[in-house]
Amino acid sequence: MIQSIKKIAVIGVLVATFMSCNQGPTLQTYFVDHELKPGYSQIDAPTSLINVDQVEMTDEQREAYKSVDKLNILVYTPTDSLEGISAEIEKVNKILKDPKYEELIRGNTMDGKFSVNYIGEVDNVDEVILFGSAEDKGFVVARLLGNNMNAGKIYSLRSVLENASFDDSNLNGLTEFFK
Repeated sequence: MIQSIKKIAVIGVLVATFMSCNQGPTLQTYFVDHELKPGYSQIDAPTSLINVDQVEMTDEQREAYKSVDKLNILVYTPTDSLEGISAEIEKVNKILKDPKYEELIRGNTMDGKFSVNYIGEVDNVDEVILFGSAEDKGFVVARLLGNNMNAGKIYSLRSVLENASFDDSNLNGLTEFFK
């Protein structure tokens, strides 16, 4: 009888533990759920695909560039119609409203909206998320993954990326996405 109660208690604790771990959708699950759907393209790339050899960088920018290990990018460009694009943009925005995503900057351009969020502490960032959307074009979600990234230093890389060349034709198209 006592063994049965112990087994039930252990099973109850395990079920409660697994249930508490499910905190809702994440960007990772969104990427996995959508990568093979029509209109979506996913790119996993090391930072070595971005050629910065000819780009002049400050020490801070070079340190920021070296702290990024990998780029994980999901692009959505509707294939048939723009129907449903607002719902997909809202799904990503809802994920980014989770308290674990700290907002660094948000803004509007003539063509759309963008935000930069991060996970971690300002001086020890685990992940930086760039989200840009345009109701008439689609959206891009880029995740920068690395070690000991600094949010301010990563933000300083924007001018470097404007002058960098991309060794992969898939990444080259991203630079034109929101022009």
